[in-house]
Amino acid sequence: MFTAKQLDRYADVLLWGLSKARTKGFKKKDIILVRYDPAAVKLAEIIHNKLLAEGKNPVMRAGQTPGMEHSFYSLADDAQLAFQAPGDRELLKNLNGSISLIAPESLTHLRDIDPKKIGRAAAARKPLRDLLDARENKGEFGWTLCMFPTQEMASHAGLSVEAYAKQIIRACFLDRKDPVDQWMSVYKKAMTIKRWLNRMRINRLHVESRHTDIEINPGESRKWLGISGHNIPSFELFLSPDWRNTRGTYFADMPSYRNGNYIKNLKIEFQKGEAATITADEGQAFARKLLATDDGAPRIGEFSLTDKRFSKISRFMANTLFDENFGGRQGNCHIALGASYADTFAGDPAKLTKPLKRKLGFNDSAIHWDIINTEKKRVSAILPSGKKKTIYENGTFTL
Repeated sequence: MFTAKQLDRYADVLLWGLSKARTKGFKKKDIILVRYDPAAVKLAEIIHNKLLAEGKNPVMRAGQTPGMEHSFYSLADDAQLAFQAPGDRELLKNLNGSISLIAPESLTHLRDIDPKKIGRAAAARKPLRDLLDARENKGEFGWTLCMFPTQEMASHAGLSVEAYAKQIIRACFLDRKDPVDQWMSVYKKAMTIKRWLNRMRINRLHVESRHTDIEINPGESRKWLGISGHNIPSFELFLSPDWRNTRGTYFADMPSYRNGNYIKNLKIEFQKGEAATITADEGQAFARKLLATDDGAPRIGEFSLTDKRFSKISRFMANTLFDENFGGRQGNCHIALGASYADTFAGDPAKLTKPLKRKLGFNDSAIHWDIINTEKKRVSAILPSGKKKTIYENGTFTL
């Protein structure tokens, strides 16, 4: 699927992403956790060696097989679902970075598992995620991740594994002699758009497409982020809005897989900031259960736009990392239901306490579910004067 040169370039891009994702920069002897699914072991080996060459201390952790993961959720009692291995917290308290290599060999193995059990396990792990979030807000931790192609992913996307890998190669610029240089070019262009958006005082965002008509309030003390190295690839620009003022209809025409379940043509009606009506052609019952995980699950934690001029992704990939960055003919927007991102706070994220998050309308949840609309659309900013300004149309920002 990948040549040796392309694998080496992939590793270089991931290390570039990791370097951009941490505000304070890395030092020798820093501890870097590398989580990898078994199918991505070759890429993990290359990253391991490059980290050693940089003087870092890599900690390698193989992920569960689909059989292990299914057994865990089907056999574990409540205490086992909440179990945290001794040493996990100590490792995360001292961790400086992490790289995740995701290569699922099954997308549907959890389809018979009660989403509530998955939710309980996620809720039990949330304090550890909060710990890393706090370290990231202080500039002490950074992370990145990528996908490695598998036959399972390709099959669910309706592609051969070779065609699937080709999408990754093009999306990550692994067909370029110097992919990191290409990423730097996109990074600089995105910075220009983010500065333009962040200078604009926006009271509301109005998203209109064939099946979507929704208003979202960016909220006070917010900033647009994106193309920051956290995901490879990533072309989206996003913020975490004030969930309390969301109203209208959102339609996800891009299907998604979540916890082994397939969801198609998901439509959500928002009233007073929460999902009041949830329908789907497939996966409706699961979607409703997922959005009942906790109080924050039916609320918006993210709003995002992808410019088709940046993204080379042109096919449904059956994976959120790629699908939320779909370029295609009309770009995409997506919202995430559940957890918000503290780093979209325009002030010092380290000072974004829980009471302040509640006051500003930052959502909190154990889930974060991205749902994607690829229809032809217009996104307008309603300014304090009442003037309506188009900021995104036909797949591109209007700067």
